[in-house]
Amino acid sequence: MDTTNLLHLFNLCIFLNLNLAFSDSPNVHIGIHPLDEKYFASEVINCKDGSNSFTRDRINDEFCDCVDGTDEPGTSACPTAKFYCRNAGSSPRFLFSSRVNDQICDCCDGSDEYVGSIICPNTCVMGGHTEHKRLNYGSKINRFGSHGTKQKRLGFNGEDTFQKLQGLKVLIIIQVILIAFLVFLCQCRWRANSKRRNPR
Repeated sequence: MDTTNLLHLFNLCIFLNLNLAFSDSPNVHIGIHPLDEKYFASEVINCKDGSNSFTRDRINDEFCDCVDGTDEPGTSACPTAKFYCRNAGSSPRFLFSSRVNDQICDCCDGSDEYVGSIICPNTCVMGGHTEHKRLNYGSKINRFGSHGTKQKRLGFNGEDTFQKLQGLKVLIIIQVILIAFLVFLCQCRWRANSKRRNPR
């Protein structure tokens, strides 16, 4: 196995790793509320407003078949569609689907940014829920007794930097694993070549 083949294998490993990381289960469509999964299980599905019907393979196909956006919960194709954030470990919520894949992490589990152009860390367990935000950013009485002054907010730069660092940490871990695998393959090749040169 020469160096070119090793590089092709390395690129294939990276592609498969990213594909597995960002792919969703084929049975569970992204952006659909768990109670609606049974509704979307039939082969032909009626729009919730009764305006049309569509087949299951047209869910999240980036084309608005229903006026109310029933068929596009996981894309930004329909302006009236709603995206469901599962937010495991925190409070689930709905977003307008126009906020899906807009490079802003709106769901604390990062499920609204699934195309991979931005990596959103899961902050649901770390306080990415509404109660935490309300407690940290709400009005407080300052030490002089005046009411209604806002507590100093953390800017988007701090949160953005934290999210970027978390994403970078994940990428570094993946790269270290893949490099270790590549080194292992090179060592195996070197040992095999040395055994061929020095048969016992």
